[in-house]
Amino acid sequence: MPDWRTLAEVEQQTGLVSGEWVFRGTRVPVAALFENLRDGATIEQFIEWFPGVTLSQVRAVLDCEASTAHAG
Repeated sequence: MPDWRTLAEVEQQTGLVSGEWVFRGTRVPVAALFENLRDGATIEQFIEWFPGVTLSQVRAVLDCEASTAHAG
Protein backbone atom coordinates (compact mmCIF):
# COMPACT_ATOMS: atom_id res chain seq x y z
CA MET A 1 0.00 0.00 0.00
CA PRO A 2 1.40 3.39 -0.95
CA ASP A 3 2.32 5.92 1.68
CA TRP A 4 0.01 8.69 0.48
CA ARG A 5 1.44 11.06 3.14
CA THR A 6 4.48 11.61 0.91
CA LEU A 7 2.36 12.73 -2.05
CA ALA A 8 1.47 16.43 -2.32
CA GLU A 9 -1.34 15.72 -4.80
CA VAL A 10 -3.55 14.04 -2.18
CA GLU A 11 -4.76 14.90 1.29
CA GLN A 12 -6.59 13.35 4.21
CA GLN A 13 -8.73 15.27 6.68
CA THR A 14 -10.82 13.74 9.41
CA GLY A 15 -13.97 15.66 8.50
CA LEU A 16 -13.59 15.30 4.73
CA VAL A 17 -15.11 12.25 3.02
CA SER A 18 -14.91 10.18 6.21
CA GLY A 19 -11.16 10.66 6.45
CA GLU A 20 -10.41 8.93 3.15
CA TRP A 21 -7.50 10.04 1.00
CA VAL A 22 -8.77 12.46 -1.64
CA PHE A 23 -7.24 14.38 -4.50
CA ARG A 24 -6.03 17.67 -2.99
CA GLY A 25 -8.58 20.45 -3.31
CA THR A 26 -11.44 18.05 -4.11
CA ARG A 27 -13.74 15.62 -2.38
CA VAL A 28 -12.85 12.85 -4.86
CA PRO A 29 -11.44 9.79 -3.10
CA VAL A 30 -8.23 8.33 -4.49
CA ALA A 31 -9.98 4.95 -4.34
CA ALA A 32 -12.45 6.22 -6.97
CA LEU A 33 -9.61 6.40 -9.50
CA PHE A 34 -8.68 2.76 -9.02
CA GLU A 35 -12.33 1.63 -9.00
CA ASN A 36 -13.05 3.45 -12.26
CA LEU A 37 -9.89 2.19 -13.97
CA ARG A 38 -10.66 -1.36 -12.82
CA ASP A 39 -14.14 -1.00 -14.33
CA GLY A 40 -12.65 -0.04 -17.70
CA ALA A 41 -12.64 3.75 -17.63
CA THR A 42 -9.76 5.65 -19.16
CA ILE A 43 -7.78 8.30 -17.33
CA GLU A 44 -9.29 10.90 -19.66
CA GLN A 45 -12.81 9.76 -18.76
CA PHE A 46 -12.03 9.88 -15.06
CA ILE A 47 -10.77 13.47 -15.33
CA GLU A 48 -13.86 14.40 -17.34
CA TRP A 49 -16.20 12.78 -14.79
CA PHE A 50 -14.46 14.35 -11.79
CA PRO A 51 -13.81 18.03 -12.51
CA GLY A 52 -11.14 19.44 -10.26
CA VAL A 53 -8.93 16.37 -10.50
CA THR A 54 -5.99 17.08 -12.79
CA LEU A 55 -3.98 14.84 -15.05
CA SER A 56 -0.85 15.59 -13.02
CA GLN A 57 -2.62 14.46 -9.83
CA VAL A 58 -3.72 11.22 -11.47
CA ARG A 59 -0.24 10.56 -12.84
CA ALA A 60 1.35 11.19 -9.44
CA VAL A 61 -1.07 8.76 -7.75
CA LEU A 62 -0.51 6.10 -10.39
CA ASP A 63 3.27 6.57 -10.23
CA CYS A 64 3.19 6.24 -6.45
CA GLU A 65 1.08 3.09 -6.70
CA ALA A 66 3.38 1.61 -9.34
CA SER A 67 6.54 2.31 -7.35
CA THR A 68 4.98 0.65 -4.31
CA ALA A 69 3.97 -2.39 -6.35
CA HIS A 70 7.51 -2.78 -7.70
CA ALA A 71 9.03 -2.37 -4.24
CA GLY A 72 7.00 -5.24 -2.83
